[in-house]
Amino acid sequence: MLKNLIKDYRNPWFWVPTLYFAEGIPYFVVNNISVLMLAKMGVPNGEMALFTSLLYLPWTIKPFWSPFVDIIKTKRWWILTMQILMTAAFILLTLLMPHPDAALIASGKTPISMFYITLILFVVTAFASATHDIAADGFYMLALTQNKQAEFVGIRSTFYRISSIFGQGVLVWIAGHIESTTGNIPLSWQLTMLVTAAIFACVTLYHTFFLPAPKSDHSSLDAKNAAEGGDASAVAAKPTAGEIFREFGRTFVTFFTKKGIWLAIVFMLLYRLPEAFLIKMCTPFLVASKNVGGLGMSTEAVGLAYGTVGVLALTIGGILGGVWASKVGLKKSLWVMAACMTLPCLTFVYLSTYLPSNIVVICVAIAVEQFGYGFGFTAYMLYMIYSSEGEFKTSHYAICTAFMALSMMIPGMFAGYIQEALGYEGFFWMVIVCCIATLFVTFLADRKIDPEYGRKEAE
Repeated sequence: MLKNLIKDYRNPWFWVPTLYFAEGIPYFVVNNISVLMLAKMGVPNGEMALFTSLLYLPWTIKPFWSPFVDIIKTKRWWILTMQILMTAAFILLTLLMPHPDAALIASGKTPISMFYITLILFVVTAFASATHDIAADGFYMLALTQNKQAEFVGIRSTFYRISSIFGQGVLVWIAGHIESTTGNIPLSWQLTMLVTAAIFACVTLYHTFFLPAPKSDHSSLDAKNAAEGGDASAVAAKPTAGEIFREFGRTFVTFFTKKGIWLAIVFMLLYRLPEAFLIKMCTPFLVASKNVGGLGMSTEAVGLAYGTVGVLALTIGGILGGVWASKVGLKKSLWVMAACMTLPCLTFVYLSTYLPSNIVVICVAIAVEQFGYGFGFTAYMLYMIYSSEGEFKTSHYAICTAFMALSMMIPGMFAGYIQEALGYEGFFWMVIVCCIATLFVTFLADRKIDPEYGRKEAE
């Protein structure tokens, strides 16, 4: 039985789910869990949003080193190496967590300087995670046919969101439970990082044995040398520094000279604008006291409502979006998905206006918004794959995801200061106005998409 299991492990079901679970854990810890952790530690919203938004930087600038993932070593090698590095970073986060006292936390004026070492470790994790994303997404496109890519886009999104449930649901619940039991907020997050390190180490060990090694997974220069040399010895030739940098430059030139690429860039920057503002302030809003316009929820309740119910709704939306897009194609699904990205943002206007205390009402409102986002985000993922087709698809997809990260980083940097100026209710109304940008770029992109792209092949 074990022999058959090992023989069949190349089936996408054996590695796509765990690969994207592993891709999601560090991303959500760095970009989402850090927000709640710093808010609970008493760091003001303005500084918290600014510094945590800067953690998006590695995903934004990764095109500057993404070609090296194509040029040097295999995607499998990069995946495993980065997972080992991130495991080490999580262990250090556990050991070096700062412990501000309860009075300082309660004042809401904890200086961000107390968390400089933590932020540095988050930066290391972010760079490793961004590199892992490049390799994992390239590996996905190399190992699967175009139709399988469309078929599994919902599955990969699902398990990416399951990692979000682990991060924003399970981990947050653990932190909240420890906090309510011990009354020690710093200890609660220290132990939570320990759990994260243990889980990620197990996933890394699994991939060491079960991640496949497709024949197409090789460096681009190896392939070039093999084609030019016509024999196996050329594959083993080591690339020179000049070859590496020429190949590096060619990846950028071929990306920015693609037909319609500037429209694609505008789409990638503005399609998620409402969510870019919303995601940075939603968890601080949930835990903020009602006298400052928040819902006053406990950490455990946030883990249930936002990290579990919300992410489950988002996951279901992602699955249904992937299934539907694979049947009708990207073009026919785009407008519906754009509407689903924008309209559910009104639920946070409702929550900030009426400040309900009923956990069921809060969960339903969050679930509606997250389902819409999960369904609508499928179009964004397919559009990035569509825009990266051709030579250097790994590096070109990495460039696309860098623009995606930039679209989240810039609004997030100012979200905390805008919220402090407008209050939570005014801030969420501003998010609704930003929905106009999503609809505008959808209108522009819709006219240029191949009607057949992403549809299932005829039986």
